[in-house]
Amino acid sequence: MSSDHYQHLLNSDEPETAYDPTQKVHIIEVNDDNDYTVTPPFSWRKLWLFTGPGFLMSIAFLDPGNLEGDLQAGAIAGYSLLWLLLWATAIGLLVQLLSARLGVATGKHLAELCREEYPNWAGKLLWVMAELALIGADIQEVIGSAIALKILTNGFLPLYAGVLITALDCFIFLFLENYGVRKLEALFAVLIAVMGISFAWMFGETKPNAKELLIGLVVPKLNSRTVQQAVGVVGCIIMPHNVFLHSALVQSREVDPTKTGRVREALRYYSIESTIALAVSFIINLFVTTVFAKAFFGTAIANKIGLGNAGQFLEDRFGGGLVPILYIWAVGVLAAGQSSTITGTYAGQFIMGGFLDLRLKKWARALITRSCAIVPTLVVALIFDGSEDTLDVLNEWLNVLQSIQIPFALIPLLCLVAKKDLMGVFAIGPVLKTISWLVAALVIAINGYLLQQFFAEEVSGVTFTSIVTAFTVAYVVFIVYLIWRSITVTTFGFFKLGR
Repeated sequence: MSSDHYQHLLNSDEPETAYDPTQKVHIIEVNDDNDYTVTPPFSWRKLWLFTGPGFLMSIAFLDPGNLEGDLQAGAIAGYSLLWLLLWATAIGLLVQLLSARLGVATGKHLAELCREEYPNWAGKLLWVMAELALIGADIQEVIGSAIALKILTNGFLPLYAGVLITALDCFIFLFLENYGVRKLEALFAVLIAVMGISFAWMFGETKPNAKELLIGLVVPKLNSRTVQQAVGVVGCIIMPHNVFLHSALVQSREVDPTKTGRVREALRYYSIESTIALAVSFIINLFVTTVFAKAFFGTAIANKIGLGNAGQFLEDRFGGGLVPILYIWAVGVLAAGQSSTITGTYAGQFIMGGFLDLRLKKWARALITRSCAIVPTLVVALIFDGSEDTLDVLNEWLNVLQSIQIPFALIPLLCLVAKKDLMGVFAIGPVLKTISWLVAALVIAINGYLLQQFFAEEVSGVTFTSIVTAFTVAYVVFIVYLIWRSITVTTFGFFKLGR
């Protein structure tokens, strides 16, 4: 075969977009005689047609990393952090609605807009940060799936085999995507239902204390022993790649960003759908936290529980039952891992394509994205298989990696969604802008505290300390640059830095 033929197989002549026009879900019959400045009345049928992107987005709130944070919060802090889980989910909803607003109002997703709005060097650096965050999240998700498969096969499948099996989800994703967006969304609905049923079953089996659950939801409590778990709960609410993902997912529906009435209609339905999706994710997270609060809070083993041994500890505590709780736990974790790895592949396509303007065939882009995550995950599985303590330490480092990357998704989002020359009438106003920046400052400060605590415990030696210090200075300088640019660009719409 000639090199031109290979080039044709890899490259696409179409411009880089989140979805081709033929892939989009049709919402209305286009009629140019309509007044498109008026928002159409509410329709349940249209709500159903818009339902999907929010549930794909909500998967990031249910990935294995979040489940591990839930079980540790329950085992160590009991019911006392449920109020924080509730408010953290609300904060996550605000950020995701801003991401959806950006995508619908501009017709472009966050990665594309970062490439266009930032100088070339800053855009490339933001891309590197987004890719690192995605790879870190995917390692956790794939390892979570591999752990679940190892449990379900009674240890027959080692971690590396589970990783290879999980890698095949890329092909499932490609297969379903060829049959339309709605087919892919249906798969995620099934996986979320599996998680819901599994963890609800565990909730019913363990029977957490209803009174303490309600008190935990409405009465804020925090003490020195539970600060680390509290920081972990808040630190999991914003996954950097998910902010990029949601701004692209909302473009799977036929919405003309030049018609204000249709944009308002889409934002209304997406707001309802995203709220419902995150309410479901909150309930699932609540189930996990309360199950482990009931089972292990105040016990000697509370600090030893992780994703890999949690099911066995539950089995030892509550026995087999009709269906052994160990396997119920494993099925739930497997559904969480599989769904989050597929959305990771999806997010990777948008991030790579948007930042680099890659005009590759979707299968080639998905394969590249999947390989970037699977190869390091396979290395991790081969090195750490059989060492749960080492995997827990690795998971802590990966959580730190996620925390480091949050400002590089959140700050550009808040900058762009407030730009009037970009967003038009859909630019956020002073009140929402203030609330959003306060939320961003809170999340960044909390993650900064987590990083400070982690490095104080883990970083030692002159050489290592010097390297970490140098990277920290560069990191802070880049964040200051992004904030400074956000202030100047959104305050003075005509001000544009040179590339």
